Amino acid sequence: MKYQELAESVIMEKKGKTPQLKSYNSTLQLIGTGRSAFVFKVKNEQVALKVFFPDKAHIAEEEAAIYRKLPPSSYYPALHEAGKNYIVIDYLDGHTLFQHLENGIYIQEEKIHAINEALEMARKVGLNPSDIHLKNIIITSNGEVKLIDVARFRQTKNDRQWDDLQKAYFKGYVKSYFPKRIPRALLNCIAAVYKTGLRF
Repeated sequence: MKYQELAESVIMEKKGKTPQLKSYNSTLQLIGTGRSAFVFKVKNEQVALKVFFPDKAHIAEEEAAIYRKLPPSSYYPALHEAGKNYIVIDYLDGHTLFQHLENGIYIQEEKIHAINEALEMARKVGLNPSDIHLKNIIITSNGEVKLIDVARFRQTKNDRQWDDLQKAYFKGYVKSYFPKRIPRALLNCIAAVYKTGLRF
């Protein structure tokens, strides 16, 4: 079955602010829900299908355009296909930085440097990396750093979110007394406060 057909099999129902999934093809496995899309792994393939909510469908074209602009790199998943409300990218087996903190998996300093290298690579082709947070950075099972959800890489505002996370890493996280496991509720609370415009 073609990816377009798989995307069309995803039926959503509007309930409140976020649509609810009603049904989807059996060859799809739901692996994530974001602010604008549902993400599925295509069974027996190493690709992920990201299907955008009806009122967010335009983001598919924007995100696909950004993936195409990014130079070939080990830091970003490859784009395989894009349609009016979906994109198909590499499936990444690993854990987000959020999951590392939640489960007490130590984040090595070299990973922070790799993230900076990935962001600089995007800047060199005229992009402005934004919305860089703990759930958008994955360390794969073979130790590679990958950045996902690049739809906001063409925003003009100066997003200091990654600068603040990096500062917290070097001023707190690396210290021996700093807890390496942080409860999910606390991480979500910090993220919610940050979204209000307050900075720590």
